[in-house]
Amino acid sequence: MDPNSACAGTADRPALTELRLSSYKSHRGAVFPLSPMTVFAGPSGSGKSTALQACTALARLGGGDVLDDVFDDAPACVPEQAKPDAQRRRGFRIGCTVDGPVGAVRLDLAVQAEPELRVVGERLTLGGQVLLSTALRDPARRTVQAAWHTAGAVPVTRAPLPDDRLGTALLPLRVAGKTAGQRLVLAAAEQAVVALRSVFACDPQPERMRTPVAVGAGRLQGGCGNLAEVLRRTRTECVTRHAALVAAARTGCVGVVEDLAAEDLADGTVRAVLDRGALGVTPLGRLGDGELRYLALALVLLTGPGVLEMEPVAEVLPARQALTVLADGLDRCLDRRQVYELLELAVRMGQRGHVRLVGAVQDGAAAAGVAGVSVVDLGCERRC
Repeated sequence: MDPNSACAGTADRPALTELRLSSYKSHRGAVFPLSPMTVFAGPSGSGKSTALQACTALARLGGGDVLDDVFDDAPACVPEQAKPDAQRRRGFRIGCTVDGPVGAVRLDLAVQAEPELRVVGERLTLGGQVLLSTALRDPARRTVQAAWHTAGAVPVTRAPLPDDRLGTALLPLRVAGKTAGQRLVLAAAEQAVVALRSVFACDPQPERMRTPVAVGAGRLQGGCGNLAEVLRRTRTECVTRHAALVAAARTGCVGVVEDLAAEDLADGTVRAVLDRGALGVTPLGRLGDGELRYLALALVLLTGPGVLEMEPVAEVLPARQALTVLADGLDRCLDRRQVYELLELAVRMGQRGHVRLVGAVQDGAAAAGVAGVSVVDLGCERRC
């Protein structure tokens, strides 16, 4: 389970603290501060999901994914009012800030969506100093010209980088770290990449959680369809966290809840059940969508990268990492009480330095009532 201690400081843990959507879908010039617990609120079409999608895209690029896999419909990311230039080119721009040991590192990315998908510009800065910049010099080549800070005999190093990947994520393979400038570049790039790779996008799908599943690696998927096999693992590996999950289930589920368990079935699969004490057990498949989503989200908040289906940042100690959960449709199928309890749980885990949360809800009233949660009301921004 997650090895972070309750007393571990959070200042040394790289974390996303700002999302910038300079030109992305319905957003233009948008800057969103991200506190440890941030909830985007607003009606359908206000841009909540768009903000989380951009954050997910940056996270995947930080993990090494190529543009084609991250943006499967890149033209849809371009604002509708954006006009093509003389070469019929249109694109979008997104960015983020990562706070951590070296300070506030800014990452900004310009992507050409049409006529072909490619990176056309990237900038990594710290304290106003440009540590990495890339630019498309020759459209006929599938590379961008990169320049990074050296501060040695040669102040800047220049080299081509692929135009389908995030250059910041490639720097550890290109920079030797021999000079103070190179080491600063590496530290800033590592901080940004660690924060991006520590993002877990979660949107539980109740229909996938109702049927028994095969026993596998016991790592929770983003859709939480394998909840049963993960419960089978976590129930024995971390008694304290499991007890907290059972307590959350008592609050968010109807009826008596004595325990959450996983039953091994004769065909080799496993199903999750609620132990009702003297009333017997209830398979989770019989629960409503709201209860299933509530339990899945509670489990995510109570576990860590070792249990979630994400690549751990092996180069950095777990105590120096902070998990960021992206939860689109956080209140989908949930009543206000369940939303409140989930956010209270998130705040408690956040105080331990275990997790950060960026969620999206339609009604921000429940979130506004939880101390420690910042609400970004996109409905208000659209009206204003």
